[in-house]
Amino acid sequence: MKRIGIIGAMPSELCDIRAALPDSEIVKKAGFEYYVNKISDNTEVIHVCSGIAKVNAALCAQALIDEFKPDAIVNAGIAGGMNNEIKVCDIVISSEVCHHDLDMHFLADYPPYCGVYKSDENLMKLAADCCDSFDVKHFFGRIVSGEAFVTDNVLKRSIADKFKPYAVDMESAAVGHTAYRNSIPYVSVRCISDNADDEGAMSFDKFEKIAAKIVADVVLKMASKF
Repeated sequence: MKRIGIIGAMPSELCDIRAALPDSEIVKKAGFEYYVNKISDNTEVIHVCSGIAKVNAALCAQALIDEFKPDAIVNAGIAGGMNNEIKVCDIVISSEVCHHDLDMHFLADYPPYCGVYKSDENLMKLAADCCDSFDVKHFFGRIVSGEAFVTDNVLKRSIADKFKPYAVDMESAAVGHTAYRNSIPYVSVRCISDNADDEGAMSFDKFEKIAAKIVADVVLKMASKF
């Protein structure tokens, strides 16, 4: 039996997945509710809402790994765009993830001796193929994460200059970090809900549900082809 874990931070990022996968078995672990669905004779999907920010995401990912031993993890949800070519409702597929709000020296020179976590190439290709099947424009690039919802031009410019990311969120790096420490194939698939600028909060409110639906369709397709 192949198992794929899907982690979303907010209920809005999971609601369309939950609607498409009814009658789940619910397993409680470490304060999280893991929804389990068998979608074929040899594929099981475990989908879970981690809560916002990196500690929640890392705890949720580790409990998922300990309890279910997934063959792959997909971090699905919405994010802020950090590249001028990327528009709202486009998708960014992580080529790698990292934290933008700490000195990378502490990860590179101390355990785990790695501060940038590469995405699995097979999962990246699968995500791209599924985007194509829905005619969704997508990009491969770095996704960065930190303990802030970026809605400020000055902060955005600072992060962009230092890390050259395609998207920014609050969880991808933590899930990727956890997957790396456990040798689990990982990718983050994020639909852009805003441009992480001074108008980010207003754009997020307008496009949150639309972006969440787009990424849910793509990730469910990934699970069906996994």
